[in-house]
Amino acid sequence: MDDSSKLQGLEGRIDVPVVETQSFKNRIMALKLSNVSAREWFQKTREGVKSWPEFIKTDRFKLPQSVAPVPKRIIKNIEYFQGNYMFIFLGLLIFCILTSPMLLVAIGACLGACYIISLKNADKKMSIMGREISVAQQYAAVGVGSFPLFWLAGAGSAVFWIIGASFFVIMAHATLYRPQIEDGDGFDIEMQSVETV
Repeated sequence: MDDSSKLQGLEGRIDVPVVETQSFKNRIMALKLSNVSAREWFQKTREGVKSWPEFIKTDRFKLPQSVAPVPKRIIKNIEYFQGNYMFIFLGLLIFCILTSPMLLVAIGACLGACYIISLKNADKKMSIMGREISVAQQYAAVGVGSFPLFWLAGAGSAVFWIIGASFFVIMAHATLYRPQIEDGDGFDIEMQSVETV
């Protein structure tokens, strides 16, 4: 069997898959919540946002005359304005990040490292000393490596500030906002004492 007959048997066409590279914007737009229940909760909360004029209607704010109606008032307002309170939390989160330059740099460095990992792994898998490193391990290394940077940026105090400020604003609104009486349930009715003569 000569070389020409060997080559005739091996002739064929090799299809090399073309790797599509997406832009950063397309990758961000393609992100989806993987958990179905979390996606449904987010969609339901977003649709449940009440109108902002109703949310800040000043004639509805009134101090309760006693402590008794406060728990019911808080529960009713949190159920009714859940979407609005979520936007207040997100607004305070964005405000905290934008007003802390060091924290902004730390988040940018972490996201930049993750973006570089996604670019490097699109072409070929990364290996160190002949051992292939998975994408999850690379992201974990970025997380561990960025921990000191977040500590120096004061991320811990920022998290507690966001939680505290959100709790204060939401509880103040839920306590002071007098909900509408629904279904004639007599909610938040306050009795005045009657003097006999």
